[in-house]
Amino acid sequence: VVEHDPEIIAESDFLLDLGPRAGEKGGEVMYFGPTVNVNGSLTGKYLKGQLRIPVKEQRRRPRKDRWITIKGAAENNLKDIEINIPMGVFVCLTGVSGSGKSTLAEEILFKAAKRALGSPTGRPGLYREITGIEAFDDVVMVDQRAIGRTPRANALTYTKALDPIRRLLADTDAARAKGLGPGYFSFNVAGGRCETCKGEGFEKVEMQFLSDVYITCPDCKGKRFKEEVLGIAYEKKNIDDILNLTVDQALAFFKNQKVIVAALQPLTDVGLGYIRLGQPINTLSGGEAQRLKLSRHVKLNGHQAGRRLFIFDEPTTGLHFEDISKLLTALQRLVDSGNTVLVIEHNMDVVKTADWIIDLGPEGGDKGGEVVAAGPPEKIAQNQNSHTGQFLKAYLQGKGRLAGKKYEPQVLAESIADFRLPQASKSIVLKGAREHNLKDVNLAVPQNQLVVLTGVSGSGKSTLAFDILFAEGQRRYLESLAPYVRQYMKILERPDVDLVTGLAPTVAIEQRISHSSRRSTVATLTEIY
Repeated sequence: VVEHDPEIIAESDFLLDLGPRAGEKGGEVMYFGPTVNVNGSLTGKYLKGQLRIPVKEQRRRPRKDRWITIKGAAENNLKDIEINIPMGVFVCLTGVSGSGKSTLAEEILFKAAKRALGSPTGRPGLYREITGIEAFDDVVMVDQRAIGRTPRANALTYTKALDPIRRLLADTDAARAKGLGPGYFSFNVAGGRCETCKGEGFEKVEMQFLSDVYITCPDCKGKRFKEEVLGIAYEKKNIDDILNLTVDQALAFFKNQKVIVAALQPLTDVGLGYIRLGQPINTLSGGEAQRLKLSRHVKLNGHQAGRRLFIFDEPTTGLHFEDISKLLTALQRLVDSGNTVLVIEHNMDVVKTADWIIDLGPEGGDKGGEVVAAGPPEKIAQNQNSHTGQFLKAYLQGKGRLAGKKYEPQVLAESIADFRLPQASKSIVLKGAREHNLKDVNLAVPQNQLVVLTGVSGSGKSTLAFDILFAEGQRRYLESLAPYVRQYMKILERPDVDLVTGLAPTVAIEQRISHSSRRSTVATLTEIY
């Protein structure tokens, strides 16, 4: 399991922690062994309570005259309830899965607010009346839906930083001598791009019953451009070199270019400094995509116009403790700028830092849809009927990880005594893994155990799990098919690894939705239909 949630990590038998940081500073094994023994790594420090996400000493207090009131909310399982949401503070909407959080925030509040402000995005869910929306200039929904579905879009195109970079390259003496204008440094239009892959750098191979596969273009070797364009350099870096820079490296390289720095700095502010400028947006995780959207609204000086309502749908999905801390700083900055932030969240590290909590439930489905409790976190923690409150109470007291009751010393001793270190014959063995930022990693992953893979965002977890283990398992599966079947399929690229042994048929369960059509339903996807 690739995971950040402390509750799941604490339950695991074995822990593989990558790091120490993200991108070029990651890709190394920081800890590998029984979870209860974790020590020294960044993850271990958070699990043991040596590092914590702090709670604000003084929470913001709602003003009497600044509230959003929704009366008669009755969409899906909501039971004709009244909701009061304070403005100008950090609000968390909590509750078990299926309690009605997304229905309330997205289907009713967001769509009703958009309609009231004159830019409708669809029919709102059932409600009688909503007041207070007139206090806002805009309502922004920041969810985890994919931003783009092709390899064409990347961090540079999304932030609009590619245009000034193209002009810099076009202004060089070599580009002028060859008559290469800014358009030649774009992979989205004909001219300087590789025409074999149309500037994508990859060829897409659609796999029946399996995930689509992208194979490196044989002509440009994934560089997207023609040789004459790659021969143009700014400060000794051509367009391909620039696309391979991380955001943090690019900020240092373009430190004298104020327009480029202004466009890229917000990515670092939300914890995305490790992603490469040319990394396709369709390869970002749900949490990374959401933070990329957030970066559009977070400016370095914090002087963004206030009077906006931001709605976030579980922004901590896929985030390490260290990344959550950066995200909270960005969210608090939005509130300090005069905006209102409403977050649908399960992560107690976020919930405990909120100014106000609205807890729905008490259960999911038909047994949910009611307001269980509302108020500051301390008040919710005292509510015996709130599932959220019971977990929140432990977090407010500084508990909730490896320091929990079931991890007392005598229990630890018994679990370690029973623990068997993985034998090579009963393990998945990797040698010399160098894909992306992995630094020649050697591993023996034990079979028949729950293994959790942790590390800050960009440390190499998904690369190890999906780009090596899953990709190699899928490639071997295709090679096992009959020659007649294989003639209709392209041979997949082998991951950059010396040796993988002990790998069984592999299944990957990702967060990405494979069927995006509105015709797909739960019944058709599960074949019950």
